Amino acid sequence: MANQTAVTEYILLGLHEHPNLEMVLFVLCLGIYTMNVLGNSLLIGLNMLDPRLHSPMYFFLSNLSLMDICGTSSFVPLMLTNFLEAQRTISFLGCALQMYLTLALGSTECLLLAVMAYDRYVAICQPLRYTEIMSRWTCLWMAVLSWGTGFAISLLQSLLTWSLPFCGHNIINHFFCEILAVLKLSCGDISLNALLLIMATAVLTLAPLLFICLSYILILAAILRVPSAAGRCKAFSTCSAHLTVVVVFYGTISFMYFKPKAEDPNLDKIIALFYGVVTPSLNPIIYSLRNAEVKSAVLALLWGDLLSRKLSHLPCCSSTVSRKTARSIMVMTSNRSG
Repeated sequence: MANQTAVTEYILLGLHEHPNLEMVLFVLCLGIYTMNVLGNSLLIGLNMLDPRLHSPMYFFLSNLSLMDICGTSSFVPLMLTNFLEAQRTISFLGCALQMYLTLALGSTECLLLAVMAYDRYVAICQPLRYTEIMSRWTCLWMAVLSWGTGFAISLLQSLLTWSLPFCGHNIINHFFCEILAVLKLSCGDISLNALLLIMATAVLTLAPLLFICLSYILILAAILRVPSAAGRCKAFSTCSAHLTVVVVFYGTISFMYFKPKAEDPNLDKIIALFYGVVTPSLNPIIYSLRNAEVKSAVLALLWGDLLSRKLSHLPCCSSTVSRKTARSIMVMTSNRSG
């Protein structure tokens, strides 16, 4: 512990040998991060404002959007600052918090995608019992369980990682405090950490993926039993956006971890960077392009109808609207009598 506490800050190398490339990455990452925050915030706002989006599917989508905003915000702002500075440092506590948040939010997203797959399964395979099974309290507990499990297991991983002896090494060959890059700095035995990392990957990544695959097998079987082609198309359209997000999410993970190791380690860092920055920004685009209800909510917001309807339900505004309506009725009545 004495050796570990001797390290008060860490140096994040990034691509310090390629300053021109870092400036290109700065512009790209800043634009993508801005689009991510604005797009996911728009989805959350639409889900709150539009009554047509007050359903379990959009409740879980709001959780996914919040998770994407928090996940990228845990490392992107500091990374963008480091792109512009010669000294790229992060404090010990900052590095520990950053590693924990990236682990926890990534793990929670896997669990939440599995919960959303179950929601689509109930909607298509048991439509008559959908409102009974996916009640408000059930959805709330499923979301809490997803967040709690991801954060609890990641906390255990983080505590075991930072309990290792670190013998003064403080240079992290990455853009942020990624757990594998931090474990390389330890001068102790990391076999227990590696075993726990494999177990956590199986529980938080592979198990949700198997559950998602099983859900969509049952969904596909139910869709094929629909007699009309229009009915099959409508049933599939309700889960196409979620299926696209799952393919993008697990496809990028598979490419990043199962591809042959690149000869240039900087290439692996860039791939990991774009996985962490680009993938979260695609979710609002996918749901906006493949979901008619989200499109109509966006159009209503652009034309001002959505805000006016929302304000009309407020007590102060509804009384004003009712007074205006009564006044217009009185004017019309007086004109007719005259």
